[in-house]
Amino acid sequence: MDSAIAWSENEIGALSAKVAALKASMSKVIIGQENVIDSLIICLLAGGHALVEGVPGLGKTLLVKSLSQATELDFHRVQFTPDLMPSDIVGTEILEEDHATRKREFRFQQGPVFTQVLLADEINRAPPKTQSALLEAMQERSVTFAGQTHKLPKPFFVLATQNPIEQAGTYPLPEAQLDRFLLRIDVVYPTEEEEIAMVSATTHAGLKDAEPVMDVATLLRLQQLVRDIEIGDHLLAYATRLVRATRPALTTVPAVKKHVGWGAGPRAGQALVLASKARALMHNRLAVTREDIGEMLLPVLAHRVIRNFEAEADGVAIADILLALREHIRPE
Repeated sequence: MDSAIAWSENEIGALSAKVAALKASMSKVIIGQENVIDSLIICLLAGGHALVEGVPGLGKTLLVKSLSQATELDFHRVQFTPDLMPSDIVGTEILEEDHATRKREFRFQQGPVFTQVLLADEINRAPPKTQSALLEAMQERSVTFAGQTHKLPKPFFVLATQNPIEQAGTYPLPEAQLDRFLLRIDVVYPTEEEEIAMVSATTHAGLKDAEPVMDVATLLRLQQLVRDIEIGDHLLAYATRLVRATRPALTTVPAVKKHVGWGAGPRAGQALVLASKARALMHNRLAVTREDIGEMLLPVLAHRVIRNFEAEADGVAIADILLALREHIRPE
């Protein structure tokens, strides 16, 4: 890997150790949910944003808070509600007066989006105009107000949550906006042993904060290293064929032809490759493997592939379709 060779072995080793320390720090606070922790770190290393689904009480807020503590990143939480306005997210202009000159002028007051880690809690409870304001900031990494562009901090990581059960009074995210999220992460119920440990920990002394193990400069360096992770041409073609096979008009996969209404677009291929590179780095590898692509297929495509009516009527989950796709499409 020509680009990775430019990195010193000592620096690569030190950066890999920081990733392991980050996972260990979060795992001391978060009981269980190893796959969720891995996915969050992968998303952060890849420089993307995450959409998290799970019923209330599974620790989604604690996950994000722990991530910000362990990486020493600024953290803001916004509870999305039907009356939330775009200015409540991005900011607004206020009229200020200079007491010395009596001159009045407008000054832009930054909203909560000007942070490094933003938890958008129950994003589907806000109206589309407010959702769009956040999603534009996610895509452009900046906010334009009154003709002036204001850059967001680096890194900028958004974790938006959705409750998959309670849908009354919600505004589902359009597919074009869902595509802005690198990964969709499902937070599932803990095992019995994990739940016992969780109840015990939270009803005694309480949970401690995550130990800071990574600074901003290290994280930005890691994000650069992820881009330099090698992926062979045959695996690049494999990732692209997987994405193209989600499109009913192009696919040879029976499950897709029967149960998919709309397949994923080209951005999904970019996300799959980038997430696979980040997973490789998490496992102390400087090259992507077929396993990396296979493991990232579901979180990358789950919110980008749309089931048709027949799939919903038959109770066929998107995970079932994607697993069938993975079995059918093989690397050449």
